[in-house]
Amino acid sequence: MAVPITDSNRLGDIAEHYVVTWLWDEGYEVFKNAGCTGCIDMIAVKNGVPVFIDVKSKNSEKDWGHKRTDQQKKLRVHIIEFNAKERKCRWVDHSE
Repeated sequence: MAVPITDSNRLGDIAEHYVVTWLWDEGYEVFKNAGCTGCIDMIAVKNGVPVFIDVKSKNSEKDWGHKRTDQQKKLRVHIIEFNAKERKCRWVDHSE
């Protein structure tokens, strides 16, 4: 069983690393943002189609369900959530 991560910066770093490897397993090429600010954490490309991604992380299942900002909606950014407790990733359904 994984130990809960309490430092939010460390949790974000770990989440991004897990998401990168998860996307590789799904057949994507991944390009990470060189900076630590902005509404896009990485760009993933599969079959020539780029996807802008923002990674969100939490320590519990009940904290899932992130919403995109207006800027992210305009840029068609997709959110991937990382559950630190279970070490699982999932795409957020953007029906808004």
